Amino acid sequence: MDPIYITGSGIVSAIGIGKDETLQSLQAARTGIRQMKYLASSHTELPVGEVQLSNEEMMEMLGLEPSPKLSRTALIGSLALKEALEEAGLEGLLNSVHFISATTVGGMDRREIYHSEEKDCDREHAIIATHNCASSTEMIADCFGDFASVSTVSTACSSATNAIITGANMLRSGMAEIVVVGGSECLSMFHLNGFNALMILDHQQCRPFDKDRNGLNLGEGAGYLVMETAESVKKRHIQPKFKLSGYGNACDAYHQTASSPEGTGAFLAMKEALEVAGLGTDDIQYINAHGTGTPNNDESESCAIGRLFADIPPTSSTKSFTGHTTSASGSIEAVICLLALEHQFLPLNLNWHTPMENGFVPVCNQRPAREIKHVLSNAFGFGGNDSSLVLSKCENGYE
Repeated sequence: MDPIYITGSGIVSAIGIGKDETLQSLQAARTGIRQMKYLASSHTELPVGEVQLSNEEMMEMLGLEPSPKLSRTALIGSLALKEALEEAGLEGLLNSVHFISATTVGGMDRREIYHSEEKDCDREHAIIATHNCASSTEMIADCFGDFASVSTVSTACSSATNAIITGANMLRSGMAEIVVVGGSECLSMFHLNGFNALMILDHQQCRPFDKDRNGLNLGEGAGYLVMETAESVKKRHIQPKFKLSGYGNACDAYHQTASSPEGTGAFLAMKEALEVAGLGTDDIQYINAHGTGTPNNDESESCAIGRLFADIPPTSSTKSFTGHTTSASGSIEAVICLLALEHQFLPLNLNWHTPMENGFVPVCNQRPAREIKHVLSNAFGFGGNDSSLVLSKCENGYE
């Protein structure tokens, strides 16, 4: 397919504000999963991956007047988007740029505050209407100016990856020359309690792909990529470092919340991503796995990877650093993959001790055995909506 270049990226999560802090945490094997600080939940026994800033601190960093309208999702997303736009040199040039952002929680954190304070909050506060998913995306966009279009994607934990795929399809079809894609998600009592009700939250730091894994830790954060056509980067005289080589999406529709034992959706998504990229399994030097730490996901994903790869490349789950940032996880992990490509290291799989039955040994050593040129990044959602990306280094600028 025609090349899709990545000319900017931004990230905010429990392990740092921006790529520099994120890289330092990854290379120092420093997790961001810790005791709850900002979320007003009674379940303080559950460790989480929180962005280490209050809403007020984020408003100040963004130069925004304090406002009860602004959700934490919007604030976290704005910080990550700011970094991506600055790197791509797009500040003030957004009228031809399309913005596609993913979320599921949206502004639920603000709604919870109003709901707990007043019995008739829906009637008393029209502001509640601004807390849906699309409004969170609009709030992020409004911090920067008028985009050519603004869209929201919500497909559970594959949302941000599907936002990236949507943007790629817009570029390939000629609907756009530049897109900004990714997702943002804050922690809320709504989804902490929901995941807790499913009994898939670990009371300790999560242990992806470990025999004794016992669930996930929820996290929050945002990640965005600026993607452009070859014509656009030539016109703007940019020498890109990375490209989106391939992508795939499949739905096995096996169960509302569980993945199929054979990992059918995951297998098909990874296979399609490689086919679109024109690459074989031997061309992948690292897999950033979905790797939630739940018994079901890790077994299913391991099966899918084993079905596709005769020799499994170095594989890890960086949710052991950030927690599971749900709808934002795909773009956060895409940015982490770009850091791995640029700085030639393998992100570790923290807290792993014992192999799963028929499982693999995840990354325990940061030093790659060979140059990292292509990485595969997985994001799998409820209902079996599974997506994969192939991210690659550009060897000689635009190709």
